[in-house]
Amino acid sequence: MTGEGVSPVSEPRRRVAPITRLRLGLEAVLGTLAALVLALLLGLVLTGVAARYLFSTGFIGLEELGIWLHVALIALGAPLSLGGALAMRLDVVVRRLPGWLARLAEGLADAFSLLAGLILLFGGSQIMRLLGGVSPTLGLPEWGRFALLGAGGGLMGLLLCLRRLEEGRSLTLLASLALAVALYLAIPELLIDTDLPPSLFLALIATLGLLVAAPLSHAFLAGAYGAIAFGSSLPEPAIVSTTVSSLSKFLLLAIPFFLLVGGLLTASGAANQLVRFAASLVGHRRAGLAQTTLLTSVLFSGASGSSVANAAFGAATFQPELVRHGTPPAQAGAIIAATSVLDNIIPPSIAFLILAAATNLSVGALLVDGAFAGAVMAACLAVAIHWTAGAHGAVPRASGAERLQAALAALPAIGLGVIVVLGIRMGLVTTTEAAALAALYTLGLALFARLSPRALLAVFRGSATEAAAIGLLIGTAGPFAFLLAVDDVAGLVSGAVTLLGGSALAVLLLSNLILLTVGLVLDIGAAILLLGPILLPAATGAGIDPILFGVILVVNLMIHGLTPPLGMLIYVVSGVTRVPPAALFRAVLPYLLALLVALTLLCAWALFV
Repeated sequence: MTGEGVSPVSEPRRRVAPITRLRLGLEAVLGTLAALVLALLLGLVLTGVAARYLFSTGFIGLEELGIWLHVALIALGAPLSLGGALAMRLDVVVRRLPGWLARLAEGLADAFSLLAGLILLFGGSQIMRLLGGVSPTLGLPEWGRFALLGAGGGLMGLLLCLRRLEEGRSLTLLASLALAVALYLAIPELLIDTDLPPSLFLALIATLGLLVAAPLSHAFLAGAYGAIAFGSSLPEPAIVSTTVSSLSKFLLLAIPFFLLVGGLLTASGAANQLVRFAASLVGHRRAGLAQTTLLTSVLFSGASGSSVANAAFGAATFQPELVRHGTPPAQAGAIIAATSVLDNIIPPSIAFLILAAATNLSVGALLVDGAFAGAVMAACLAVAIHWTAGAHGAVPRASGAERLQAALAALPAIGLGVIVVLGIRMGLVTTTEAAALAALYTLGLALFARLSPRALLAVFRGSATEAAAIGLLIGTAGPFAFLLAVDDVAGLVSGAVTLLGGSALAVLLLSNLILLTVGLVLDIGAAILLLGPILLPAATGAGIDPILFGVILVVNLMIHGLTPPLGMLIYVVSGVTRVPPAALFRAVLPYLLALLVALTLLCAWALFV
């Protein structure tokens, strides 16, 4: 008995501060709406597939409506991703600063985020006043997409303010807000005469944002706005317009669908069947459990296409077992992070979707060559695990009957990736449609597993939030890519290649050097969007197969999921396992070397072809 009819659960609820209640309520509403928009997107694309194949017809405006809903998804989900791993914050510098300097850096990071919110909010408002006309297929005002993203910018700033007030940092918030407003008002009035290209200043401002741990997408927006003072040809409305235009590609709808596939596979238990099947094949070998981790990553890669999803799943599933069988915690985490690299290489791959959107390369061809590259990388990792993981974790050899039973149980998940790739490669469905069909299939698996409505909502919300973070990054990289094109950075790279002889070998050496350097401080998605269009013309000019070069580009950048200071896969594994990132960075070195050997082999193959 607790007295006065008050339950132990209700008492703590009374103590929740109003700001906390407001913040939680806003996040709950945004998360639910984002999940519903994702579900609506899925239904829309599936309706189009059914209409074409069952009734030999189509719906006018379906693709445009999908693009509008995608922008709405990003507007709703981006504020929720502020504190997640996909916010892409480079906090390694801030963590090493003394207390007062760290607090100063955090305030500057908030200023970047608030400035980004102001740019989206008021830039979208300006477009609403300037842009007329009505969409001929939807009958909606053309400024609607820009208004959606502008509202997302306002929500992003509001949620950040609520979090800082909840943390008791009102003075710091006030200073950050004052700085953001001052910069927003002052930058358009400044004109700094210089012969240096505006894209250079955008890069410098964005780098400053990265160093103080601002989200990468916010740093890009602030950098594009700051470049106005140095003669940028993109005023504020054009920055928002370019951001929205970069998002307005039907192909990009495949990203939230593939993220949803990974979430549903894990939640439904289908991913665990992949683990059982992998263990039945290689669990009895030297370092059997570690090899099982690798093979599971290969199989999981063929379904999800998300390295972050695989890293989180592997850390929760394999880390305790690897440690229990004698593998040191840091080495166990390093194996999980290294094998998760394969998800963005083995099809279906979200990284290849981003590359195709940036360069117009064939998605089907990239996926086929990605399968070959994934096999090379998996083989190199298997050798490294064999020699470094010792005899830890070997289990009794499975019988033929046990292997068959495990294979049959895993078949629904294994066949998923094959169906997707074949459907795209044979031209039966578009990439977006294949991703939607895969999501429908895994949704069926989840319903068959009797996943609760609450659990389903959590999966849809998580996938929508991750997709929004990736989508906002793709959009905000658009102004940077535009200025790089205006400043003819691609011509400068081609000139550098010519100075080195212009041969295929020279192009590959220079390209890999650039990618290995830039990948240290830039997220893979942003690096693909910025460097893909720059390096690809030089590669094709030197006679390198563009598809193979695209695969090499993605492989090179994915390796940086394991390198400091960004190392996103390391931080995801660290967040789940609580092993310090520094220990994981040291332990991953042998597997990093194995992946570099794989990259070298792929470059040699490109030269041979």
